[in-house]
Amino acid sequence: MTVLTSVDQLVRDRAAGRAVRVLDVRWSLASPDGRDAYRAGHVPGAVYVDLETELSRHPGPGEGRHPLPHEADLQAAARSWGIDDGDAVVVYDDAGNLAASRAWWLLSHAGLDVTVLDGALGAWRAAGLELATGDEPVEPGSVTLAYGTFPVLTLDEVDAWVATAPLLDARAGERYRGEHEPIDPRAGHIPGALSAPTADNLDATGHFRDVAALQERFAGLGLDPAVPVGVYCGSGVTAAHEAVALTVAGYRPVLYAGSWSEWSSHPDRPVATG
Repeated sequence: MTVLTSVDQLVRDRAAGRAVRVLDVRWSLASPDGRDAYRAGHVPGAVYVDLETELSRHPGPGEGRHPLPHEADLQAAARSWGIDDGDAVVVYDDAGNLAASRAWWLLSHAGLDVTVLDGALGAWRAAGLELATGDEPVEPGSVTLAYGTFPVLTLDEVDAWVATAPLLDARAGERYRGEHEPIDPRAGHIPGALSAPTADNLDATGHFRDVAALQERFAGLGLDPAVPVGVYCGSGVTAAHEAVALTVAGYRPVLYAGSWSEWSSHPDRPVATG
């Protein structure tokens, strides 16, 4: 499975006339609406994607902060971005692809050919390439989506998973240890989970570390490429970044989409600290 696309490859594909739809997924906890940043400068032709409303749905009682959208809703959104069946999709953001990875995982899970622009918008800028401003005109697409590419963990499956397979916590170490919890109901981590912060997936330039470095990282956590790896974070967004890195390294990630925001909202679920 090809996961990453370089800036040079994207430029070549466009020059060759390949049908490539580029999606700009600007989002962060501090600034969830990235539309103004998108309008100030984006890859020419890229369409803005709203993570909060298009790559998630409104949570119900006891759910995490960013539940997966219903299949029909994601399909409607993808059509509004101009995607047709057979299109290749490239996703990026402006923060190490922490948010764009959610789009990669979700759209790949729905059957699309999706890659992440390695180095994110910073790599495009570093190459000296032009940025566009404002909004992009979009002709509605007609793509058909269907979930099923990846396995997914639910709340009630996590305990059995941890008993037999590894589970990675992609949040910062202080949140894993329970020293600091800025947003979710309780501090700590799922008992048995291993700390694997997403920041360690990237090099100093904001690109994903190379295959050998990622393999060394995950092997150092005791992971076996033959055994699927569960991943979670705060709300299922940056866990997808871990899924990208694991896939690049030859592992098989399984996303717990509800993540800590779901787990910690259920008082009957145990919490570990330290």
